[in-house]
Amino acid sequence: MSNYASGDVPKADIDTDVSEFLTAQSSDSTQAAMMAEAVLQVDENDVVVGPISKADSHYQAGELHRAFSVLLFNSEGKLLLQQRAHDKITFPSVWANSCCSHPLASDDEMDETNARGVKLAAIRKLDQELGISPSSLNFDDFHFITKMRYSARMNADWIEREIDHILMIQADVELNPNENEVSAVRWVDVDELDEMLVAEDHDNIIAPWFRCIAAVLMNSDWWNAIGDKAACEALQDGLIHDMGDVTHMLPNAEGADLMTSIKEVRPFIERRIVESLTASRHERLAGAMMHLIHGGGKRMRATLPWLVGRAVGDTHSGLLDIGAAIETIHNFTLVHDDIMDDDEIRRGRNAVHIEYDLPTAINAGDAMLAIAFERLVMSANIDLQDIPSLVNRIAWMVRRVSEGQQLDIEFERRERVTEDEYLEMIEGKTAVMFHICAELGARVAGADDEIIECLAEWGRSVGLCFQLMDDLIDVLSDSATLGKPTGSDVAQGKQTLMVIHALAQPDSEPKSRLMSVLGTCEEATEEMIQDGIKALEELGSIEYARTKANEYHQRAHACLDRIPDGPAMLALRELTDLQLKRLC
Repeated sequence: MSNYASGDVPKADIDTDVSEFLTAQSSDSTQAAMMAEAVLQVDENDVVVGPISKADSHYQAGELHRAFSVLLFNSEGKLLLQQRAHDKITFPSVWANSCCSHPLASDDEMDETNARGVKLAAIRKLDQELGISPSSLNFDDFHFITKMRYSARMNADWIEREIDHILMIQADVELNPNENEVSAVRWVDVDELDEMLVAEDHDNIIAPWFRCIAAVLMNSDWWNAIGDKAACEALQDGLIHDMGDVTHMLPNAEGADLMTSIKEVRPFIERRIVESLTASRHERLAGAMMHLIHGGGKRMRATLPWLVGRAVGDTHSGLLDIGAAIETIHNFTLVHDDIMDDDEIRRGRNAVHIEYDLPTAINAGDAMLAIAFERLVMSANIDLQDIPSLVNRIAWMVRRVSEGQQLDIEFERRERVTEDEYLEMIEGKTAVMFHICAELGARVAGADDEIIECLAEWGRSVGLCFQLMDDLIDVLSDSATLGKPTGSDVAQGKQTLMVIHALAQPDSEPKSRLMSVLGTCEEATEEMIQDGIKALEELGSIEYARTKANEYHQRAHACLDRIPDGPAMLALRELTDLQLKRLC
């Protein structure tokens, strides 16, 4: 057995912010103390990363960690269910499988030989939660069946993100439930469990992880294997079943904000990007490809397929592969953009062609484009029959980005650009990536055609709003916020919507002042730039661009209004408002 008693378990430090929140939230000292237990943080393949407190692994974005779920059957073939205590910090009052918890950071419970560690942890928790004496359980009667990876959010503060090891055992046991852990128990047969799964009973909510087990994994073969060692062993599949985000299975779940939602999956997207870009046999080429990745970035596009997918359908890791592919393409365009624009700085560091050299930068960009498609087609979680259409849509996106860039290049040599031409250009350079990220996220998640089309339009509108707001932020924000001089677009003579509108106005003194500063570049003083911005304001051009941006902002929200509400919609709403908040 484990080398510690239930009250003497391995502990891990809790982050100060989490600890303070926990103290303020929980009135149950026993439950709060258990949040310091050292559980096992793992990667997507269930490889242990290290110990982490139970609190930190569940708070806000959380961290992926190892768990177990016990399915305890009696000699009548009935399954024991428990209703979690009403004072539980995470997922109180929900009905779950017989016992579900975490192996801890001890040598015994980390032992992966024949699932020994999770079995020892199960015996410990069956005793602690249900009062089942370890002497009444035969260690060899525990059968490890499979694993599943899932996430399920309770509210903005608490989430489950687990690789769950599923165990089966048949035993007739005496129950003495711990009221601090369990509020009720019941034994069910297969028909009674089915009735619970389909019932719309908000007083008896089923835990999302148990719903995954019972409704997705636990078929008739599982029930038929009860008490049959050979049959149980035959069920072992050696897989980690990818359930994705199953928050929608909890009727009263509350969503997390945008930044928390991004933080949930960003490490897994980052791993995919790094894994792909560092696979090159040429060290210098790999370094050039990784240069901008090391520079940071929000990974907004990378996470968007996942964010959209969980709002309208079923999620799985294939959405992360799509996000990684599109983020790699985005960074490829930045490498080439910096070359074409002769920009020396990107994300606060040298551009790739400055840090390395021009031929290497061009070659790195080309390689990144190829690698993006490699990542996409090698995804283990996307059906092969779907790959051609996904490749086609992403290829179309790359072409549209190139067309937008070409228009941008040509605009630099033209005195006048129309509003329609400008909108076509920014749709290609900016909006089309949001469009495709949203479209593919909805499609891969299994949404219907109407929803897919709706979210594609949402992505396009958000992208156009983003670029228009970027132009406004350039003239209305301070240099510290921008990370570059205010009004640099004016000094460079960029044909933004504001400038296009201003130049279309009748000749006037403000228009003359604006034209005197446009395109003066390094010769432009701060005073000249500020006067140019004032002229844009006097000509009504700033307000015109703001109105146009708000039109696309409202159009984006109108698209979301057509989609059934749910906890995952909060992040999409916040993304829609993001640029407006920056300006405020």
